[in-house]
Amino acid sequence: MIPRVQKTIAEYPFQFWVIFCGRFIGSAGGSLVWPFISIYLRQRLNIPMTTVGLLFAVSSGVGLVSQFIWGSVVDRFGRKLAMVVGLLNGIMVMMGFALLGSLGAYAVLIALSGLIEPASRIGSDAMIADLVEADKRAGAYALLRQISNLGVAMGPAVGGFLAATSYLLSFSIAAAAHGAVLLLTIFMVKETKPELREAEEEVYQPAGGYGYILRDLYFLAFCGASILLLMAYQPFLQILPVYMKEGFGIAESGFGVIMATNGLMVVLFQFVVTRVTERYPETYVMAAGAFFTGLGALAAALSNNFWLFLLAMIILTIGELIWAPTSIAFVAKLAPIDMRGRYMGVYGVAGGIAWGIGPVTSGYFYDHIAPVSVWYLALVLGMVCTLAFGFIGKMATLARQPSLAINPQDETTE
Repeated sequence: MIPRVQKTIAEYPFQFWVIFCGRFIGSAGGSLVWPFISIYLRQRLNIPMTTVGLLFAVSSGVGLVSQFIWGSVVDRFGRKLAMVVGLLNGIMVMMGFALLGSLGAYAVLIALSGLIEPASRIGSDAMIADLVEADKRAGAYALLRQISNLGVAMGPAVGGFLAATSYLLSFSIAAAAHGAVLLLTIFMVKETKPELREAEEEVYQPAGGYGYILRDLYFLAFCGASILLLMAYQPFLQILPVYMKEGFGIAESGFGVIMATNGLMVVLFQFVVTRVTERYPETYVMAAGAFFTGLGALAAALSNNFWLFLLAMIILTIGELIWAPTSIAFVAKLAPIDMRGRYMGVYGVAGGIAWGIGPVTSGYFYDHIAPVSVWYLALVLGMVCTLAFGFIGKMATLARQPSLAINPQDETTE
């Protein structure tokens, strides 16, 4: 066991492990509050779920534009700057939720989160792609998911009990966690932006380099299918705690335990699962993950007590273990080395679209059709994107333009 751990540590550079530690602190702090934010807004402001969904749609809508901006910033000015700005914003948003109390104020805070939060994610994802060789990236992203979900496992379990006592304390601790990661980033993380010759940097500059990406139809198809997958996944984070409490009388602490189970499964099994899935084509791996996501939604639709909801989350998490690290590693694989930030940004836009449409759609189904209809919608989306990823896999040799694939020679010059 110890030799295996030592071997894993030796596979990745020191700075990767610094980011690894930061991910744990940030995820533990953030997950104290974000899983319960729907309940917090609904209770404090007495607003319907459709309005809660609209608030999250504001964040996602703003994020659609900011993804493009931060992608270019990361590629041109560096990864570290973006990470620092994102963490500073996280501190401000957490303290704002702790101290303010109106719908307008929360709308502004959520919009700021959507505008600036992508900076840290895009910067760190691009930095990992810089630091780690292509054949080890899926494992690297899997390790980051493991440690992040250790924080997610701890955060909601504690946050559920804190939420029943003091949301102010929850937000304050979350802000302090962001501050700790900020200090770690400032003093221990070095810039990794590849230094390219001026002629190379000018190759993809028209339209900020995004014209080049818009010709990569294979990548864009992958992003489209990912939107459906994220829309199927989203209700488990935003609708499920409200659905459990209002429909079946299961308190926040029960949802906290369910989310903790999700996190612990990732902690225990993510790296092992990824070692298996990285042997297969990425699009087919994504299809398998999407299938389990839809199956988890079906299980949620049939649930009426804590244990059945726990089973539904376990099924969903199996899918998540399969698709989550594969998706970002595949994006890094497709991106030229001087466009990693922008590729990450466009993939983030896909997530923004999903998180913009998803909450509003789920909220509408919950309020105006039937709460259980949310899960049947997620089931359909999961099955549709299962077929979509399978079709994209068939496109690999037909529709993908060879000129848009990352040059293998570039991979050896990092």
